[in-house]
Amino acid sequence: MTRVAIVYYSSTGTNRAIAEEVAEGARSAGAEVRVLKVAETAPDAAIDANPAWRAFVDATKDDPQPTHDDLQWADAIVFGSPTRYGNVAAQLKAFMDTTGPLWGQGLLADKVYSGFTSAQNAHGGQEATLLALYNTIYHFGGIIVPPGYTDPSIFASGGNPYGVSVTADGPDAPGQADRDHARYLGRRVAEVAARAVPVAATV
Repeated sequence: MTRVAIVYYSSTGTNRAIAEEVAEGARSAGAEVRVLKVAETAPDAAIDANPAWRAFVDATKDDPQPTHDDLQWADAIVFGSPTRYGNVAAQLKAFMDTTGPLWGQGLLADKVYSGFTSAQNAHGGQEATLLALYNTIYHFGGIIVPPGYTDPSIFASGGNPYGVSVTADGPDAPGQADRDHARYLGRRVAEVAARAVPVAATV
């Protein structure tokens, strides 16, 4: 059974919703899935200034967090982050920056990777965030599996070939088209990993 870890950061819940849809897609392809939220590192003063942020932090305080063991366990890893000035959120980046010991042993190479993101505006940095995320994967020696234009759900959700991206401009986000895209990405990642990872491991 292919093993997929979904490692994400979310401040108010949009990216958590995407993570769950990606997980559902991966499970539909027969994968074993772990959904893991990185630790919140923002100061309480910043969190308390946004009631939705505080409510989400409190509601998810007991959610499982990723460890290095989870990354080693996984055949495929899907990272998720809201945009922060066209880049990965500091909370996710802080976790990724702890993976040096795994990287140094080559333990993050030859796995399948992909990503998802969100921003308040339609052109709020989603593509830049995904491309910035993938810079780390290049260093891992990972196999990046973007959605490309391989399914109608990509066009319906806005046509981002780099990964799932959501415009979080209201309480209904992510919408159904975004959810369909996320499920497709999860299924695609699991299916490609089932083919690619055993081959890569024997080279």
